[in-house]
Amino acid sequence: MLDIKRIRQNPEEVQELLRRRGDIDITPVLEADEKRRKLITRAETLKAQQNSDQKQIPILKKEGRDASALMAEMKKLSDEIKEINEQIDLADGELRDLLLSIPNTPNPDICIGRSDADNREVRRWGTPRKFDFEFKAHWDLGTDLDILDFERAVKISGARFSMFKGLGARLERAIQTFMLTTHTTKETGAYTEVLPPLMVNRQAMTGTGQLPKFEEDAYKLTYDGNDFFLIPTAEVPVTNIHSGEILSYTELPKYYTAYTPCFRGEAGSAGRDTRGLIRNHQFDKVELVKLVEPSTSYDELEKLTNDAELILQKLNIPYRVVELCTGDIGFSSAKTYDIEVWMPSYDRYVEISSCSNFEDFQARRANLRYRDSEGKVQYLHTLNGSGLAIGRTFAAILENYQNEDGSITIPEVLVPYMLGVDRITKK
Repeated sequence: MLDIKRIRQNPEEVQELLRRRGDIDITPVLEADEKRRKLITRAETLKAQQNSDQKQIPILKKEGRDASALMAEMKKLSDEIKEINEQIDLADGELRDLLLSIPNTPNPDICIGRSDADNREVRRWGTPRKFDFEFKAHWDLGTDLDILDFERAVKISGARFSMFKGLGARLERAIQTFMLTTHTTKETGAYTEVLPPLMVNRQAMTGTGQLPKFEEDAYKLTYDGNDFFLIPTAEVPVTNIHSGEILSYTELPKYYTAYTPCFRGEAGSAGRDTRGLIRNHQFDKVELVKLVEPSTSYDELEKLTNDAELILQKLNIPYRVVELCTGDIGFSSAKTYDIEVWMPSYDRYVEISSCSNFEDFQARRANLRYRDSEGKVQYLHTLNGSGLAIGRTFAAILENYQNEDGSITIPEVLVPYMLGVDRITKK
C-alpha cells in the first residue's frame, strides 16, 4: 500500500510513475483524502467548541445563572460530533479500499514498457543443448517413463493437476530437499527454514497484495463463518510471520525459506501452457523471503536473485535473467527480475522464478515495522523470490537431460538425494 502522505505531498511524481504501469488515476484517492481531512478538521473544531462550552457551565452555575441553554447546545454539538465521526469512519474505509486497489510505484530506473516483449535481458548463463536426435517434451517423457500421470490426476481432481509416480515422485522430493539444503547453508546466506500453514486468513492475503485484486484466482474456503485461502505461494504466510510486530534493527536482515505446495486458480490464463507442468493449479515451490532495512533492499534483491540462480547453476541448466518492464511487473513489486530456464520443447526460455523488491508496499499493508538505530519506528522492506518452482525445475531436468532412448540422466548434484539413482529408464 502506498503512503497517503507521499501521494498527498507528491501527487505528480506518484501519478507519473503509476502511468508507466498503465492507465492508473490517483485522483479518486486525492479526493477521498481531502474529504476525510475536511471531516476531521470539522470534528476537531466542534470538539474545541464543546470543550470551551464545558468549561463555562461550572462558571455559570457558580454565578447562579441558568446553564440549560448552553447544556442544550453541548448536546447538539455532541450529536453532530458523533455523526461526523461516523462519516470519518466511512471515509477511512473508502480511502483504505482505494489505496488497496492501487499498485506499487515502479522503481524509476527500471525499463518502461507495456508487456513482456519490452523486458530487458540482463544476463545469460550456460548454452542451450544441441540435440542430435528428435527430442521430446517433458509431458511425453514423463508419461513414457511412467513417472508422470496426467490422466489419473485429471480424473481425481480436474484439468491442470498432475501426479508424480515412482522415481518421478522421488525426483520431485529430491529437488525440494536439494533446494532447501542449498538455501539453509552459508553458501546462499543461511536462510532459516520454516514450514508454514497452507491455509491463511484474509488479512494475510491482503498484507502481501493478493487481495483484493486477485481474489478470483485464489482457492477460498469458508469454515465457521470465517474465510480462509489455500496459499498461492509461501510468500503469503512467511512474509506475515512478523506482521504487527516491531523488530529491532539488530534482528535484521531476516532470511526465510520454505517449501510448500501452492494453489492458484489461474483464472486469467485460460489457454496458456495447458500441457505438462508449467501452469498447474497445484504445484510445489521453494520460496525465499527477506525482511530488511530500506537502505539495503536493492543490494539484497541482487543477492536473492543470485541465490535462486545458484540452483540452476548447480543443476547445470541454461537460463537467463530479465528485468521486467513497468507494464509487466507484479501488482506489489517495485522491481522484479525473472529467471527463465531453457526449455527445448518451447524453443525458448520459460519463467522459473520471479525475484522482487516490494520496498515498503507490503510492509504498510501487513504492518511490518522495525526500530532503527536512532529509536525511530519505520516500515521494513520486503523481498521474495522462487528458489525455485519445483515442477518447472522437474520439467527442465527432463527436457535438458533426456537421452535418445527416452531415459533421463539425473544431474550429478541430485544423485545423493535420489538414493544413488543416476538414471531413469523405462521399466
